Amino acid sequence: MVLATQNRKRKAASREEPALPPREELANGNLEGILSEGDESDDSEEVEFDGEDEDEEDDEDEEEELDSDEIPSEDDEQDIRDQLRNLKTTDSKRSTNAGADEDDEDLKPNYTVTTDANGNERYVYREIDPVYDSDDSDAGDAKNTIGDIPLSFYDSYPHIGYDINGKKIMRPAKGEALDALLDSIELPEGWTGLTDPQTGKPLELSRDELEVLRKLTRNEAPGEGYDPYPDMVEWFSSKTEIMPLSAAPEPKRRFVPSKHEAKRVMKIVRAIKEGRIKPWKEPSEEDQQDDDVQRYDVWADETPRADHAMNMPAPKLPPPGYAESYHPPPEYLPDALERKAWEQADEEDREREYLPTDHSALRRVPGYEKFIKERFERCLDLYLAPRVRRSKLNIDPESLLPKLPSPDDLRPFPTVCATLYRGHQGRVRCVSVSPTGTFIASGGDDGTVRVWELLSGRQLYSVKLSSEEAVNAVKWRPTRDTLIIAAAAGETVYFITPLALCSPEIEQASKDVIDAGFGYAAKPATTNAGAERKIPSSVWSRPESQKLQDQGVLLTCTMRATIKVINWHRRGDYLSTVSPAATSTAVAIHTLTKHLTQHPFRRLKGIAQTCSFHPTKPLFFVATRQSIRLYDLQQQKLDKELKPGARWISSIDVHPGGDNLLVGSYDRRLLWHDMDLAATPYKTLRYHQKAIRSVRYHPNSGQYPLFADASDDGSLQIFHGKVVGDSLENALIVPLKVLKGHKVTGELGVLDVEWHPREPWLPGANALRPSATTMSLNQYMNKKILIITVDGRTLMGTLVSCDQVTNLVLKDTIERVIRPQDDPEESSETPHGLYMIRGDNVVVCGLVDEAMDSSIDWTKVRGEVIGSTKHVSNQTTGHPGRYIKVTITATAQSAAERGRPAPWDEEAAADTQAALRPLPVPDT
Repeated sequence: MVLATQNRKRKAASREEPALPPREELANGNLEGILSEGDESDDSEEVEFDGEDEDEEDDEDEEEELDSDEIPSEDDEQDIRDQLRNLKTTDSKRSTNAGADEDDEDLKPNYTVTTDANGNERYVYREIDPVYDSDDSDAGDAKNTIGDIPLSFYDSYPHIGYDINGKKIMRPAKGEALDALLDSIELPEGWTGLTDPQTGKPLELSRDELEVLRKLTRNEAPGEGYDPYPDMVEWFSSKTEIMPLSAAPEPKRRFVPSKHEAKRVMKIVRAIKEGRIKPWKEPSEEDQQDDDVQRYDVWADETPRADHAMNMPAPKLPPPGYAESYHPPPEYLPDALERKAWEQADEEDREREYLPTDHSALRRVPGYEKFIKERFERCLDLYLAPRVRRSKLNIDPESLLPKLPSPDDLRPFPTVCATLYRGHQGRVRCVSVSPTGTFIASGGDDGTVRVWELLSGRQLYSVKLSSEEAVNAVKWRPTRDTLIIAAAAGETVYFITPLALCSPEIEQASKDVIDAGFGYAAKPATTNAGAERKIPSSVWSRPESQKLQDQGVLLTCTMRATIKVINWHRRGDYLSTVSPAATSTAVAIHTLTKHLTQHPFRRLKGIAQTCSFHPTKPLFFVATRQSIRLYDLQQQKLDKELKPGARWISSIDVHPGGDNLLVGSYDRRLLWHDMDLAATPYKTLRYHQKAIRSVRYHPNSGQYPLFADASDDGSLQIFHGKVVGDSLENALIVPLKVLKGHKVTGELGVLDVEWHPREPWLPGANALRPSATTMSLNQYMNKKILIITVDGRTLMGTLVSCDQVTNLVLKDTIERVIRPQDDPEESSETPHGLYMIRGDNVVVCGLVDEAMDSSIDWTKVRGEVIGSTKHVSNQTTGHPGRYIKVTITATAQSAAERGRPAPWDEEAAADTQAALRPLPVPDT
């Protein structure tokens, strides 16, 4: 045993020699003496190790073997060492357990020593066989180490996995059909019919494992001798206490008999003696006969049958109402007339089968005479009436609506009324914005054409065309090199150049375009068979009145019927007019540079309502009451016909892209046509209460995809209409805003509407009030603006917020008091805090250039003195000119219309002082 211990220690301390480099593996071809030299070196090393361990082994022997009878001497120890040195093994394999007890399993080494290719010793350790105390005892004998990988992954390979040494585990041979038949006849021991998923071999279980499975299937304890219901261990009562838990003395009632119980017992005893209580009573004959009869439950073995798939339960009766109560409320009780009418009516005509009756108590309610009849009819309904199962769709209504973006994400668009243009007498029938976006032209029932400054609302030009006819249409020529207005009053089209608004270059260019037609050599007039000259359909000439020529009216074109619509071609050389009262000359196309009028249609199917040119192609739209026709002017043929489905078309407008058409009708419909889809409308919108008068797309649809309509209900509706160039995606239409600021007079509201060419601003013409410009103040948020109030106070501050009625809130406000021109003092500044200003108190609101704010010479601003302050009137709102980028008129009504004195009176200044009040500055 000592020898085995020493041998194991020596082998554990030995280590392998490092591998030789490639050149030294064969010792350069000299192989003589290598084996003998290696043996001697090994022996010397072993001796050195033995010498080092002698002291330790001696100490251990002395301590461990003091009780032994045989104490080895020094000679015996020397013999054991010599045996260890001369111990030899075979080349293939040698064991290191020589001298050890083979029966003692604890002393057997767990390795074998072999010789590798270089002649060195190699230790090969045996596989560890885990015992019950091992950490790996639960895993079992896992020969295949592929883990949880399915064996189906190895279907295409001859092996099914790898063992712990990395060697392939070959697939077991499968028996033929005959073997399977024999196995099924003679079942081997442990046969289960299952296959081990890791080895692919039949899964065999021992008797103990089968017994465990059998117990588990019977809900029994798998272990032997396991008692699931052991006896209760009395942890506390089994322990004998020396001292009592409570030292209180026992009450007397614990050991004295109870007198009350004695009385009750004596009472029972006395009753038994007297025979009133019999401990056992003999059963009667009837009870005995009943007990002898055996009764059986005929439904004991019946199982309930499931309802049919098409079974429908009977509908329940409605719950009784207040009228069926025995004490109904007084309003449910019939009076004498109602009772008499009910009694005289036939049973089929009665609304109810009974009359409500009042009873003071439920016990006073008599029997219901129609109870049996109602139950019988109910049974007939259940038996004979067919039942229908109606599938109820559980659909969320919101899921049916299209997912539209929020209007706040589609800004900017018009939100408030910013400017009013006053001056017309009567209705304003039409408006038009100049190509530069600086001026607005309007025409009304007073027969005048007026030109306004867009931002300030100041009237810059006015000319009266007719004292009898109203101006029905006004359109600017769509080019920036000229400034020409085409206005239709009655049967005449007037071409106007406002000379006061033009520079000399633009004025000369406008005159050249208008006068070019006078030098055009017109063809001779055609003659008929009788040699009579054909009457021309139009007459081009100078105005008869010299006053009109001095005011800028340079050319007129007189037609045969009243002109209602004017539309320019995009190049500005052609314009079309519509005269609904005419027949063959209802639609005319005029050439301005040739003073030539053409009628492309000899006969129209219907009454012409309006017309328009295509923005990019030589196409021409003509709208009658119920249809729209698209003509190709180059090929002179009908290209397409659209069917909006409206009763009476009022106006049309072509999208700048040219693929969509907007139609408004007098039957309150707004129709969107996608000409690439079909002849019917793509979308039909019906949000107005009255007729739609005008519809318009924004000219700059790429930056502002907006369109609007005007209606007789006095409102303007703004929509977002995004058109994508991809034909696979339809247009997106989102309602944005309803603008209500126009009054309805004589069933007429907003008659015309026009977009600004570059900004999201929308001028509209009202039947009663002057035209108003609607624009958004959101773009001026957190910017420095200038405000002049009607009481003559001039404020400048940062715009914090505004609402739909133009109520403004300013912060860091500075009041500027303007002095007259003869006052040498400069303007003074009085700082203020936070101001809230009512909308009807604001005259001018402008955006100030902060870079030039300090250099404004306020002493040169013209005005009138009002006490110690100065008022700047509307006529001077353009000053100080270049320092104000934008001006917005926010006054809703004049002072006279509000029933108040003029704003330049001292009383007005005191009256409006309450509208301008400072607010405390919030803590930031």
